Amino acid sequence: MSEELAPLRTHIAQACRVLAARGLADGILGHISLRVDARRLLVRCRGPEERGLAFTTSADIRLVDLDGEPGTAGELDGGYAPPNELPLHTEVLRGRPDVEAVVHAHPPSVVAADLAGLAIRPIVGAFDIPGTRLAAGGVPVYPRGLLVRNRRLAAEMVAAMGKRPVVLLRGHGLTSAGGSVEQAVLQSISVDRLAALSLRVVSAGGTLADLPEEDLAELPDLGATFNTATAWRHELARLRRDVSVPV
Repeated sequence: MSEELAPLRTHIAQACRVLAARGLADGILGHISLRVDARRLLVRCRGPEERGLAFTTSADIRLVDLDGEPGTAGELDGGYAPPNELPLHTEVLRGRPDVEAVVHAHPPSVVAADLAGLAIRPIVGAFDIPGTRLAAGGVPVYPRGLLVRNRRLAAEMVAAMGKRPVVLLRGHGLTSAGGSVEQAVLQSISVDRLAALSLRVVSAGGTLADLPEEDLAELPDLGATFNTATAWRHELARLRRDVSVPV
């Protein structure tokens, strides 16, 4: 495999383990991709000893092109294959030049909230400012509970997503798109947190209400250094509690 991409492979592998540690990608489901150039991407692939996202290593991150072929010679040697839902990633990257990374995960709270008819709404304030701002802009739903395994279905999902950073997939999970792997993962965590809180509020007999506009306007933009860089260091620190897989 191309050694110059080794740091990016490590970065994506860490991000996969963050998703699993946060409960967004239990078992063997979910994947993350990162654009490398106009035709190629790094993506979490499945190998002959697949163990799930919680145990992802840099060897699981392979370079492929937009059609799922090896990005360079040998990238899919050793029994590795792109995920069945690779088109979910490639159609987002084809249609969204603003996007560099795509996350696909299966958070149970997100699935349950959507099936219960609970939209992702800005129900909190300073509790999660980036999540509140994301929710205030709307989180659309792709209403088909199937594997997004070809370009036609992926195009449907991208159309439902529009220009938003996250789309829910009914009975399935979510797709998050961002300018970096960190951003795409952290968006997924925020949406999962809002879904879980919504379920808890409703289960306790409460009623969901959006944050008032005047309060939303008062929420400061703490900047990428805090919202992304500091938050990401925290996520990596959480991983160090699991010594079975190197961070």
